[in-house]
Amino acid sequence: MKLSDWLVSSLAVVAISGCGQTASNQASEGPASSSVAPTLAQSSPSATVSAQSSPAAMAAGAPIASGIFASGEHPTQGTVNLITQDGKAFLELDPGFKTSEMGPDLVIALHRSANVLEPAKAPAYALKEGEYVVVAPLKAYRGAQRYEIPAGVNLADYKSAVIWCRKFNATFGSAKLGA
Repeated sequence: MKLSDWLVSSLAVVAISGCGQTASNQASEGPASSSVAPTLAQSSPSATVSAQSSPAAMAAGAPIASGIFASGEHPTQGTVNLITQDGKAFLELDPGFKTSEMGPDLVIALHRSANVLEPAKAPAYALKEGEYVVVAPLKAYRGAQRYEIPAGVNLADYKSAVIWCRKFNATFGSAKLGA
């Protein structure tokens, strides 16, 4: 068997097993181990999240903004995309997304500032009340994820996406959103 055939077969197995997970598997109380992406604690009734969305399903929407994460309090990397699909807005993290597992209460949020990290002070990069809206609790420390943005959020008001620890008001990473 050629290496390329083996890689394609392996990726297909990973994609199929990742898509077979249910929301009940995602709502555990604490980090769970998974070979695809470890999950985080709680789920949010205001946002639908699929931590193992397939890249093909994610690509179906119309992109409206994207950005690349810069590290803040902890190393964070990957790309974030805002898309619209079937009249709804979604925030998607790409398969290359990764952040630290050190946060007890990590969320994905939209922030009004395009440069969240520069005016804040290390090490925490604190956020100020009223400058952000929480989209949902972060479901996985790494990998492709999709979050439905609550209907009342005006995306034009927000210039970046952040991975933020509510408990310690620490911004793990920030991505400036652009067209």
